Amino acid sequence: MSAVPQERRLVTAIPGPKSQELQARRTATVAGGVGSVLPVFTTRAGGGIVEDVDGNRLIDFGSGIAVTSVGASAEAVVRRASAQLQDFTHTCFMVTPYEGYVEVCEQLAELTPGDHAKKSALFNSGAEAVENAVKIARAYTRRQAVVVFDHGYHGRTNLTMALTAKNMPYKHGFGPFAPEIYRVPVAYGYRWPTGAENAGAEASAQAIDMINKQIGAENVAAIIIEPVLGEGGFIEPAKGFLPAISQFATDNGIVFVADEIQSGFCRTGQWFACEDEGVVPDLITTAKGIAGGLPLAAVTGRAEIMDAPHAGGLGGTYGGNPVACAAALGAIETMKELDLNGKAKRIEEVMKGRLAAMAEKHDVIGDIRGRGAMIAVELVESGTRDGAKTPDAAAAAALAKACHQEGLLVLTCGTYGNVLRFLPPLVIGEDLLNEGLDIIENAFAGI
Repeated sequence: MSAVPQERRLVTAIPGPKSQELQARRTATVAGGVGSVLPVFTTRAGGGIVEDVDGNRLIDFGSGIAVTSVGASAEAVVRRASAQLQDFTHTCFMVTPYEGYVEVCEQLAELTPGDHAKKSALFNSGAEAVENAVKIARAYTRRQAVVVFDHGYHGRTNLTMALTAKNMPYKHGFGPFAPEIYRVPVAYGYRWPTGAENAGAEASAQAIDMINKQIGAENVAAIIIEPVLGEGGFIEPAKGFLPAISQFATDNGIVFVADEIQSGFCRTGQWFACEDEGVVPDLITTAKGIAGGLPLAAVTGRAEIMDAPHAGGLGGTYGGNPVACAAALGAIETMKELDLNGKAKRIEEVMKGRLAAMAEKHDVIGDIRGRGAMIAVELVESGTRDGAKTPDAAAAAALAKACHQEGLLVLTCGTYGNVLRFLPPLVIGEDLLNEGLDIIENAFAGI
């Protein structure tokens, strides 16, 4: 149980005077390129609440972008990380190893899809994990090309910017980018020209045709996809798409990489989102929810693929930091003990039911989608949801602002900037969940 009272409380305007003072200090010393969704400065957080320096308590529908799934101060995470801090903070696993790193890799081998022999390597961030997955795939296949998808997001390093589809704010002005990256269509059901029911088969056929004709399957080292696309708008590829792409990769000796950085660790009501259609990736990248808020990431996959790089070819000074590994073991313990997959499914049931009722009243809601506690609404200009489906980014911004003013932290996303995404901690109380949905309902009524 969190030490932070699990109730919304507004004692000042949002942001309050102390947050505004800190924002002035921030403006003077923090680079302008580092943005924030909401400039309230946090003092503590836990369960489904974020408390700021002014004493306001906000309901958290963001989880630090799907990171604090077990809460921002989960008991097992704090206990294990604190104990590790007492022993040592760092040795570098590449200098003198330690058991925690090995334990995390053992857990990943147990939890990730497939019963084949698996190995892992640990890193600091999701982008670093994706970058290393590409290195591993290239070492294994002796090929260079990498295939990614429309609306995909994979990170902010030079290579992962190249893999990412969205220009602003991730790529604009930062080129040139890494070569040998190719982008193909994804089965975006809501916007598929011939209808969602055709998207899986048609999009996979188009993607495979483009790979064969424009790249040559024999030149492709890896195909990388998010099983639920995150920054692109919480797009669930239409049924049949992921299995078809995975099978094509297998048939052509291509490493199939599932980027589960946002969708993994119980977020969608399964340990990993690719399990929904029984897809078993060759490699899987994880981060965000893995360690309860501490920086940790992993590449996990088939042992023979993971062993392809030469000794010393993988690593990094802080990769698999012992405190972060301890936190990960605490987070996984919490996920198992509290059945957070079950909690995520219940969150989906509550949220989709409430959002569907809102959609009956407000035709700005074009689509409701997602799984578990990874739910989104796509907003379109009034009167266009069944026709042109014209994206309405202004409505998304207005709704987010209205929610923030009432003490509900929500995020936007989407290639068109028109998606409200909801990522509550999986441990959020149902009373807070419904109170947050009440705020969203009132926000829709006010636009």
